[in-house]
Amino acid sequence: METQNRTSERRTSVDTVFNHLYKEINALRLLPGAKISEAEIATRFGVSRQPVRDAFSKLENLDLLLIRPQKATEVKRFSHKAIVKSRFIRAAVEAEVIRLASERCNNAAAARMDACLDEQKTLVDAGNYDGFSKLDYEFHKTLCEVAEVDFAFEVIASEKAKLDRLCVLSLSAGDRLSQLLDDHQQIVDNVKQGNAQQAVAAGMLHLSRLDATIEKISAENTDYFDQ
Repeated sequence: METQNRTSERRTSVDTVFNHLYKEINALRLLPGAKISEAEIATRFGVSRQPVRDAFSKLENLDLLLIRPQKATEVKRFSHKAIVKSRFIRAAVEAEVIRLASERCNNAAAARMDACLDEQKTLVDAGNYDGFSKLDYEFHKTLCEVAEVDFAFEVIASEKAKLDRLCVLSLSAGDRLSQLLDDHQQIVDNVKQGNAQQAVAAGMLHLSRLDATIEKISAENTDYFDQ
């Protein structure tokens, strides 16, 4: 029992540290290239270094930390190659999801997508960036469920998470929420009408919205990117 308690406590500590750092990194309160001390984090949270090490490992698996032997751990910089790879994978999966959703959408599915859009509009009107980001995940998850390929969301979420920091910079660069909501509306309208080609085109346009932001950030903040 004592061993189980210790294991449970360590898992809780790992989750606590991981969730905190994940939010700090994605909110850009920890900028690309920033160094993070394992010992300092352990002291701050009052835990041993092992759960911190485990949390660091989880963040490394998400391409958010760079861990090197005998060198300071740092927040991973953006990589143009990784961005292209992630976008390629996500676009391929999303296109097929949207195509299948257009074929398989029924009245109940249409109502679910409309409900997603209603929730998003409420947050857009309030200028709630963080809330909209969460609903964006839910929207793409719902599309996967409408398409009857729930498993596809695992891939989408994984690739999306790698670019969330860029999404934050995109939203902070101007009022983009209305534009993203319009994209979602176009996708849903075409899916509901069974217009697979137009729905996929709307989805690909939606994914391309980051392009200008990436170019701008790359030009103005070269230290955010791998050289």
